[in-house]
Amino acid sequence: MSGLKTVNIYVDGSCENNRNVTSLTPAGWGFCVVIGDSGTGRGQGDLVAEKCGRVVTSAEKDDYLGAEVGSNNTAELSAIAHALRWVLVKSDIEEVLIRTDSTYAGNVSSGAWKAKANLDLAGFVKDLWKEASIGRSLEWEHVRAHRGHRWNERADHLAFRAMKEDVPVPLQFWKPGMR
Repeated sequence: MSGLKTVNIYVDGSCENNRNVTSLTPAGWGFCVVIGDSGTGRGQGDLVAEKCGRVVTSAEKDDYLGAEVGSNNTAELSAIAHALRWVLVKSDIEEVLIRTDSTYAGNVSSGAWKAKANLDLAGFVKDLWKEASIGRSLEWEHVRAHRGHRWNERADHLAFRAMKEDVPVPLQFWKPGMR
């Protein structure tokens, strides 16, 4: 993976039931890193990395990022946080475009909006955003959800499978829309 200069990272979150959420509500996050993507959603580019997991709401666990509840918003913010952590260990990346279907998560992460809940998680993600912005271009862009955009659909698949504690379908056997 050496020589990566410009990457597009698609992020998504998934929550089983986004009503009356608690710390026990299952939620998952996922991201996929693509190079050579045009952004049109037709699947151009090459997948170079992907990762997913559950939203952790227990401060006693190692991978706790500050989420108080499992919700769609905490899952979306967690996806961005984990994507930024991935970026921070890749010293050769010069430009990052995060594509998300959550205007809320994009604006809170970049510091354009102030969060009203899950303040620890929001603060953690904003701090990661600032750190990842040092020495590289970092922007985000909104992508419409569930419109057949291949990489956004892949991030959705990863998040959904993580929320269900299921293994993602390998890319070569997966099709957009498959959850």
